[in-house]
Amino acid sequence: PERSRHTHFVHNTMAEHARSVAFLHPDLGIGGAERLVVDAALALQQKGFAVHMYTSHHDPGHCFKETRDGTLNVTVYGDWLPRNVFGYLHALCAYIRMVYLAIMFLIFERRYNVLFVDQVSVCMPYLLLGNAKIIFYCHFPDQLLAKEGGSLKAYYRAPLDWMEQTTTGMAHTVMVNSRFTAQTFKNTFTSLSVAPEVLYPSLNFSAFDTVDPGVDIDGLVPSQRSVVFLSINRYERKKNLPLALMALAALRTRLQGNSPRSPRTRRAAADSAKLGWDSVHLVLAGGYDSRVAENVEHFEELQALSNSLELQDHITFVRSFSDAEKVALLRRCSCLLYTPSNEHFGITPLEAMYCKRAVIAVNSGGPLETVVGTQQAEKTKEPQTGFLCDPEPSAFSECMLKWCQAPTTVARFGDNGHYRVLERFSFAAFRTQLANSVNALCS
Repeated sequence: PERSRHTHFVHNTMAEHARSVAFLHPDLGIGGAERLVVDAALALQQKGFAVHMYTSHHDPGHCFKETRDGTLNVTVYGDWLPRNVFGYLHALCAYIRMVYLAIMFLIFERRYNVLFVDQVSVCMPYLLLGNAKIIFYCHFPDQLLAKEGGSLKAYYRAPLDWMEQTTTGMAHTVMVNSRFTAQTFKNTFTSLSVAPEVLYPSLNFSAFDTVDPGVDIDGLVPSQRSVVFLSINRYERKKNLPLALMALAALRTRLQGNSPRSPRTRRAAADSAKLGWDSVHLVLAGGYDSRVAENVEHFEELQALSNSLELQDHITFVRSFSDAEKVALLRRCSCLLYTPSNEHFGITPLEAMYCKRAVIAVNSGGPLETVVGTQQAEKTKEPQTGFLCDPEPSAFSECMLKWCQAPTTVARFGDNGHYRVLERFSFAAFRTQLANSVNALCS
């Protein structure tokens, strides 16, 4: 059968292993969903399971290192199939690629005890022809991620949405990444009586404990910039990256004392101006795939916005960085800006908090479960780890100004975040919960 040249095999031992798990994922690139799947495979591997990953696309130049250095075995089927038709039908093509992957898996691969499937559920009727139990991990209902369109788009989406709901209900176990997604799942798939299990994504702490001395990011931030805001997200419009740029422009206005809403605000602006606008910098880092038109277009849009706001001397754009570079950026920054609204979970705030960095995030979705903002801290007496605010430049810039005014206080938020991640989102807890769920299916 066709296989990727990047595949590593331990085929015979895996096939005969008493507890074996196959992971089927559409595209093993770089993103939150891919990080979750890779971590799940590593977790089960550490628990003694034999694991193997199957995908429709795997580029060694754009993937997590565990999938290219032999730590995890990867097999590719169907990379020749189109991802779209003249820029359209992305969802249909993704469904076809995943069904093809499932069929090739059934024909050429040995049977496994458990299959871990995520993102695209339409392959499950085919996978059920085997004897394996199936876990479906729902990052978020796909139909809610589809862009709005006219009546023709509605007719196109209707059968796809029906298939998504019907096939999702075929899994033996359904998992989701947050309570927010669990509620969204229930509200979206109204014909299903499934109660999803919440399995929070986690961090493999060892990957963030040291900075690779061979990684040089000095060229990304001018040496005189002591206040560095960092945004890490894919170059996609739904991530609302323009918010970070417009908030930076609003911060410039505040720092220069041109936002006199009240005497108190003017005094605060004057005090913070001691830091100087010249001390502030934003690094906009994100996953970038030249094959994806939206990545290319949105990157150009952001550059144009930066120029129109006259921020080009205070912004550095980074595309498709390595894991080591991400860790170095997190440790170099002062604070993380997380701009998506209604994000399903959001692993980046956890990564920042583990690296003892405060987080400014939108007050919706997954960050409500990970970041402790001012209101929650006052209500529950939990240590504050950052700020949760409306997705408006004025709201974000007000929180950014607080960092400039009281860096020692906000730095303490980073320490609080570190301990929160250790306590609630450890890789050990993730590994144990997942292994228990898989063992229950195997018994």
